[in-house]
Amino acid sequence: MGGKIAITGMGIISSIGHNVEENFISLQSGKHGISDIELFETRHAGTIKTGEIKLSNEDLIRKLGLPENNNLTRTALLGIWAAREAVEKAGISDINECRTGLISSTSVGGMDITENFFYTYENHPEKIKYIDAHDAGNSSLAIAEDLGLKGMVSTISTACSSAANAIMMGAKLIKSGVLDRVIVGGTDSLSKFTLNGFNTLMILTDSYNTPFDQNRKGLNLGEAAAFLVLESDEAVKKDHKKVLGYLSGYGNANDAHHQTASSENGQGAYLAMQKALQVSGLAREDIDYINVHGTATPNNDLSEGIAMIRIFGEGLVPEFSSTKAFTGHTLAAAAGIEAVFSLLAIQHNTIFPNLNFTTKMEEFDLIPVTERKDKSIRHVLSNSFGFGGNCSTLIFSES
Repeated sequence: MGGKIAITGMGIISSIGHNVEENFISLQSGKHGISDIELFETRHAGTIKTGEIKLSNEDLIRKLGLPENNNLTRTALLGIWAAREAVEKAGISDINECRTGLISSTSVGGMDITENFFYTYENHPEKIKYIDAHDAGNSSLAIAEDLGLKGMVSTISTACSSAANAIMMGAKLIKSGVLDRVIVGGTDSLSKFTLNGFNTLMILTDSYNTPFDQNRKGLNLGEAAAFLVLESDEAVKKDHKKVLGYLSGYGNANDAHHQTASSENGQGAYLAMQKALQVSGLAREDIDYINVHGTATPNNDLSEGIAMIRIFGEGLVPEFSSTKAFTGHTLAAAAGIEAVFSLLAIQHNTIFPNLNFTTKMEEFDLIPVTERKDKSIRHVLSNSFGFGGNCSTLIFSES
């Protein structure tokens, strides 16, 4: 019980790459994945850009070697893809050799498939199999089944902080002695429901998202999946495993302010960062880089910026950037892919750029890192904030 939480594997698929290495190359070169919609029917195709992964469901099924006759949704397929890489990179040959669990997260669930047949199930009995796949937990079960996992499986859905809370829950299960190893992360696909919903909220941009810019107009939605393998420090030492980094801190808070908007003073974000620092035992000055939530919406960036100033002090906020200009906002998967990006920043001593930034916000003196920057990085703080005020912060460390 207790001890450090080691990260021994990670896997990812996003619009900028189909594995960890491809994502890193894109981040290093400044190559974003925001494009026109090609893979699903919507009246917004050609007018709204997204971080779409250019692999059809059929492509994913074929590349994963899965039977064609299945009821797997895109959310599940992306999750299986990323989880397989994470387990492989962790060098796991027997997934059930110790007490292992899976905490997955999603907000879209299976609706990318079920929304297409909502009114026609009675006329298309061959599509009824997808009804079972609608539930958020179905994708988690599909991932566990694909991995052959027989241990604990759970699903978290707290909007855009979902994967952060899955990672946090996995760490707590290890620290409490319930599990020795947990696969944690999130997966979400694009769907008409989410695209139309965010468009109705008027927080989508008609171009490319510009985090922390004075003239930001909104976000680009994206799709992705990413998973980490968390292991107890004892298990790592016992098996002499290579460690990619450590989850040193985590915190979750809710500002109870609004269904979709963050509070004006960033209270939820402030409390989440404060708790994560307390858990880590680090001083504010120890944070070398912040991977901000940075959605490029007027409300989020202002609220998050105020919260960072409250935590670190005026003029003392560490260097920061939002990587959502690369991938779009991937909802429940966002904290998962940004956990991978945070670990890559530590491993390569690199801050990835905040693309598309031109003009400083008038409310405060905060300017993100806009060009890739080499710097010694030991501790990264990563923010993820969801609808309903659910705010979460993770801290990743070199040792």
